[in-house]
Amino acid sequence: MEKTKCKNRCNKFFLFLLVLVAGMEAFAQTADSWPVFRGNQNLTGVANTSISESPNLLWTYQTGDNIKGAPVVAKGKVVVGSTDGWMYCLDFNGKLLWKYDTGNSIEAPALLLEKTVYIGNLDGVMTALDLNSGEKIWDYECDNQIIGSANFWKVGEKTYLVFGSYDYYLHCVDAQTGKGLWKYESDNFINGAAACANGVAMFGGCDGFLHLVDIQTGKMVKKIDVATYVAGSIAVENNKAYLGDYDGRFFQVDLKTDKTTWVWEHEKTKLQFIASPALSGEKVLTANHNKFLYCFDKNTGKKLWEYNTGRQVEASPVIIENKVLAANMRGDLALVNLSDGKPVWTYEIGSQIISNPAVANGRLFVGAYDGNVYCFGE
Repeated sequence: MEKTKCKNRCNKFFLFLLVLVAGMEAFAQTADSWPVFRGNQNLTGVANTSISESPNLLWTYQTGDNIKGAPVVAKGKVVVGSTDGWMYCLDFNGKLLWKYDTGNSIEAPALLLEKTVYIGNLDGVMTALDLNSGEKIWDYECDNQIIGSANFWKVGEKTYLVFGSYDYYLHCVDAQTGKGLWKYESDNFINGAAACANGVAMFGGCDGFLHLVDIQTGKMVKKIDVATYVAGSIAVENNKAYLGDYDGRFFQVDLKTDKTTWVWEHEKTKLQFIASPALSGEKVLTANHNKFLYCFDKNTGKKLWEYNTGRQVEASPVIIENKVLAANMRGDLALVNLSDGKPVWTYEIGSQIISNPAVANGRLFVGAYDGNVYCFGE
């Protein structure tokens, strides 16, 4: 469909509405997969599986250095990068299937899509690898490091891969060939992943703006002034975005009106939100450097409960049915009730965890600073 060029704000919003109703293809997350670091394209942090209320440690696998990026899971494989520069692929029993040397430290989570692994490193290189063999398919180079996960959107037979870099650009490449399709320039580093919904890529930048970009064209749909410094990724649901900033504010933004509909901040601590939100039903959850996991009414911003994890939190919470999984920088894992925040299970790894676990097929997969991948289940 031919679109009129956007020359003013109204036309840009009209384009946004057109994108919302376009017949584009979304991706269904299955119970045995956690293919992107927040589980799905909207980055809502919800698992489609169930787990035991008292999971046991089943196995560990030692990589060569710290693990800063979240593991991802698909097709019976667990994929995780290490700051030793290697990408590791394990089976569900913790056996190494293959590893690939990217040449520099990996802090970004990978993306698993069909039979391909997409991973960025601190050289600013996005690499596509064959999921079964670990063989390189293509490289794409940015001008600065990649910290956040790639995300994707499909239109017909074409898959658009989008990811941010410290070169200030959101990049889009053809997922099959690695050919650059467009670059969208922000005003500062892009640290988190972009949420993808309704044909639009959405990310909060270190420039303090919430950016919405048409995935097919790379053109700005809108740019909303929301915060100071947004280090984490946003979660998106029903034209609402949820995000926290470095000044200790957590808020909801209405993507139709460009308005911040509610804001919450701790009256004393005002510490940074690094963790990305998780959404389930009428609740939105996040965690702060002040040690607390928080649950809010997503419509009003009213705090429903809080859970003191005991140490600063950068890892994003994961919702698993009626439980929430949280991890902190002391290396503690906790399962708490979604209804009231009461803990039902805790486990001390003893090495800090800064990125969220992957949850798939009834198991928890966690990467820690000691270089180990931990698997919990029954």
